[in-house]
Amino acid sequence: MSRTETDRSASAPAATHPRPGVLIAGLSLVVLTVAILQTAVVPVLGVIARQLNTSSVAVSWVVTANLLAAAATTPLIGRLSDLYSKKRVLLGVLAVVLAGSVLAAVTASVPLLITARILQGASYALYPISIAILREELPEDRLVGAMSVLSGTLGFGGGVGLVVTGLLMSGEPGYHRVFWLTTAFTVAVIVVAIVVVPSRRVAAGGRVDWLGAAGLALGLSAVLLAITQGNSWGWGHPGTVALLAGGSAVLIAWWWWERRAGQPLVSTTMLARRPILLTNLATVLVGMGLYFAFLGLTQFVQIPRQAGYGFGATVLQASVYFLLPGALTGFVVALVSGRYIDRYGARRVLVVAATAGIAGFVLLAFAHGRPWEVIVAGMLANAYVSLGYGALPALVVSEVDGSETGIATSMNAIARTIGSSVAAAVVAVLLGHRLVPTEISFVTIFLAGAVSAALAMVLIAVSRAPDRHRESVRTLSESRAMNHEWG
Repeated sequence: MSRTETDRSASAPAATHPRPGVLIAGLSLVVLTVAILQTAVVPVLGVIARQLNTSSVAVSWVVTANLLAAAATTPLIGRLSDLYSKKRVLLGVLAVVLAGSVLAAVTASVPLLITARILQGASYALYPISIAILREELPEDRLVGAMSVLSGTLGFGGGVGLVVTGLLMSGEPGYHRVFWLTTAFTVAVIVVAIVVVPSRRVAAGGRVDWLGAAGLALGLSAVLLAITQGNSWGWGHPGTVALLAGGSAVLIAWWWWERRAGQPLVSTTMLARRPILLTNLATVLVGMGLYFAFLGLTQFVQIPRQAGYGFGATVLQASVYFLLPGALTGFVVALVSGRYIDRYGARRVLVVAATAGIAGFVLLAFAHGRPWEVIVAGMLANAYVSLGYGALPALVVSEVDGSETGIATSMNAIARTIGSSVAAAVVAVLLGHRLVPTEISFVTIFLAGAVSAALAMVLIAVSRAPDRHRESVRTLSESRAMNHEWG
């Protein structure tokens, strides 16, 4: 038996949660917080700019600051959840998110609004913490099914955030109501977390590598800032080049430090192991696919028909008519994907998912003249992303010790964020140079989505590592390998 498999057996939960269905439902609400906070603010950026009498460039920092805060804090919070009570860390993050939501709801200042979004950036860590809690509380043959539910909620929540925002902002009232909604929702989630998440003593020992955490935060933030602002600053601008070069240098120095640290923030040996490395690279590509579909579709359907393509949809129409079917498809696919991951292995499921993604993006590129074509293509693309979000963390979890689950899944979440940022930058370059983008720009975006799905499929196919989760589940109980019922 390999080291990882031995560690997996040793880290199995000593006492499982008495009501696993309630725990999964409660953590799904926690994860829904992440998705809503990510997407709800995007449709109201223009409204914020008008109501605060500021420029679109200034308001764009509402999104950029949130992303940078996520990159800086997610690995550290993931490590804290490995070392200390996961429930306390979860509630601490939710308290920070609540403070950010309240501040955003009451302020009329751009700097304070950006500060609020920095606080809300801590929400990105809620998903890896929730995965770590599931691993601690559930038997292994329930774990992948539960993770699939959470991943489906993550994808579905993005669509929900857009729809709810569209309904709230009908008639263009004050943007503050969006943040009052996130405030009320976060309060409800805190109550749920207090009730359903048990308190456990932490078996893992160790300490936080604060220097490593600072180095990783600085390096990631610099690189992501260059990626997100490169289109507006100019890719050859000294600031962009300096951030890319400086951030890369810091990350190289961080890697050197972590290799030599007695108790590193994250094990570089783990990150460099072939299955983890290829899985995280594939996660970058799936994250790119999400934003190629989300941003590409959202803007494509809102292009006026006078341009010769598009459907002239409003934000609400785009959300409900064109995006929600895909989000619902992704959620349903995620609910059942755990069965197939257990039966056939995560890698085979990912290959099928990537095939669906390629088909969806190619259809978007070459058959987008009728609404039903766009909707069907969006459903295929969302199925791909949802299956990817469910299977990729399962691969990561199957390769690491229980005491590393938080930091390992946090790094996987950062890989997804990097992919989304790169895709957003590509979309901005292709669509931002004209007031009304050309149709070929959208075709290029959708073809890029197909290419990213194909590359993800290749990476997973060549990893050639044994599917440890499938093996261990079979060993635990053949009769329960297909049982992912919630109660």
